[in-house]
Amino acid sequence: MNPSYRKLLLTSAILLTLSPLQSASAADKATMSMDDVRQESQITTSYALSPYLRANDLKVTVQEGKAVLTGKVDEKINKELAGEIAQGVSGIKDVDNQIVVDANYMPKANSNGFGDKIDDANISAAIRSKLQWNKDVDDVATQVMTKSGRVTLNGTANNQNAKDIANRLAVNTRGVKSVTNNLKIQSAAVSKDEKAKLKDDAESSNISDSWITTKVKSSFMYSSNINGSDIDVSTNNGIVTLTGKVTSGTEQSLAVETAQNIRGVKSVTSKELTF
Repeated sequence: MNPSYRKLLLTSAILLTLSPLQSASAADKATMSMDDVRQESQITTSYALSPYLRANDLKVTVQEGKAVLTGKVDEKINKELAGEIAQGVSGIKDVDNQIVVDANYMPKANSNGFGDKIDDANISAAIRSKLQWNKDVDDVATQVMTKSGRVTLNGTANNQNAKDIANRLAVNTRGVKSVTNNLKIQSAAVSKDEKAKLKDDAESSNISDSWITTKVKSSFMYSSNINGSDIDVSTNNGIVTLTGKVTSGTEQSLAVETAQNIRGVKSVTSKELTF
């Protein structure tokens, strides 16, 4: 065989052998790059959602699992929080926290960014849920709008009591700064017989004890004035029992009132709810 031709075949064979390795290497680099982008995006989104970090001008770069954090915050605790969030992202191996703590730094006020809109949506959802679970409020006739923590209630209420309850439910929701209650009381009066029938229908409805317990616990967690994590809730045949610790008689009364107003609740026992 011609030596030159043999050399050409050998060279071609080597190149064919190396080609898959080169392709695999390129694929690995592409995958690594996509991982970096995903991790970078996850950290940045977490900062945008955090009420403590979203107003700060923080930047994140990730390369091969190492996150580099830059920017300014006004308190050391916020720098530490930023580092912990980055470290908690799956795939991050190391965090180089170069964020500068500057006591004179002024975070952006009223940014009305992505995180603020998420907060507003969560507040509206929490209030709508509380209205839906309440036995005295017509949640279908109530519209809830939230902007920068300021809630507006529009629609109708069956009576003044229902309007007042809707207002209290909104005011006592975590994150709410103010409430504008535009609910209009319906002019059509409801007779005593109709009220009695509505009450009987509500009590006879098939609402499970587990549903009641879940909604009472959720209502506590949504409340800005009740520490729901310290209160245990159990329900038996519509009778709710609250046990645990509260910080004051006011918190105890609010917990009882909140539980009492949930659909399907017949009575509330709070003898073991102490402070």
